[in-house]
Amino acid sequence: MPAIHSSTRIYPAGRTKVALTATRNLRNGCHPRCTTRTRLVVTAITGANDLNKLKNCVESQQFDRAMLEGLFEVAEEMESVKPQTPEANVLNGYLMSTLFYEPSTRTRLSFESAMRRLGGDVLTTESAGEYSSAAKGETLEDTMRTVEGYCDVIVLRHFTVGSAKKAANAVGIPLINAGDGPGQHPTQALLDTYTIKREIGRLDNITVGLVGDLANGRTARSLAYMLTNFENVKFVFVAPEVVKMRDDIKAFLDSQGIEWKEATDLKEVASEVDVLYQTRIQRERFADRPEDYEKARGKYIIDQAIMDVLPEHAAILHPLPRLDEITVEVDADPRAAYFRQAKNGLYIRMALLKVLLLGT
Repeated sequence: MPAIHSSTRIYPAGRTKVALTATRNLRNGCHPRCTTRTRLVVTAITGANDLNKLKNCVESQQFDRAMLEGLFEVAEEMESVKPQTPEANVLNGYLMSTLFYEPSTRTRLSFESAMRRLGGDVLTTESAGEYSSAAKGETLEDTMRTVEGYCDVIVLRHFTVGSAKKAANAVGIPLINAGDGPGQHPTQALLDTYTIKREIGRLDNITVGLVGDLANGRTARSLAYMLTNFENVKFVFVAPEVVKMRDDIKAFLDSQGIEWKEATDLKEVASEVDVLYQTRIQRERFADRPEDYEKARGKYIIDQAIMDVLPEHAAILHPLPRLDEITVEVDADPRAAYFRQAKNGLYIRMALLKVLLLGT
């Protein structure tokens, strides 16, 4: 029986670990014709174990690089899920409740599609603030504790910053933040990051231009948090004065050693970025400041003149809906990735639901 000699060493690789296992089979009584077989097994340990610890999804800061890479692997698997296959039935018997206190098209429908494409079912209310017991004065916590008894996972969109954390603390089942006012939208950041990887082939060594309503835009804020997990990421903020990026994001980027700057010339910025992330000026955030909305709207528009200076490898992203901040002539350009981006939301949300309910 050959003797087995095995050694394992752990090496850091960014934020992942690589296990290098050397196994040698040596025959007893070696002679010149003896053979020694050495097998090296390299195992990449991604974020699978960390993903299994994920109980909720309420903010971008919950994710590190390994977790993101692990989730993206699951998302790629979700892209190939076909109807009436075992993979399309893994969430059979599970129920998801979607409670949206603010309007939604892509987020709500993609979550509901994701759940059903994996064999689960959905309980839904769109205008929860108007048609739920919140209209009678019920607290968010009481609503969550009640809904928890009817389902296995809750997807919540609310108009108040911090509502998702509050709701998650009130329940014992997974809760997913689908947007909490001008706070965060972590699943949008997940699909945005996934889209950047798919479109330009990397997440390290990129320059990202964030454009539009950066003060109230939860998508841009969440993406800024998430991209700090990667190496040599730089940000350029392009926003009207009344909706400039807030100091909390700038301070966080400084704390992580991330380079950022503010600019006013969109054409110049477009010529130097890998990703141009456009957002709309959100009228709903200016209810008591209509004059500020008028100052901000229409100031930065991506049109053919911008596309003419944008690098060939770059991508245009937008969380949608758009108004006039990207002209329709841009849609035919292969660098216009925003509808592919929206579709990627389905695969990311399928992956997230699978991870939260079944693990990896």
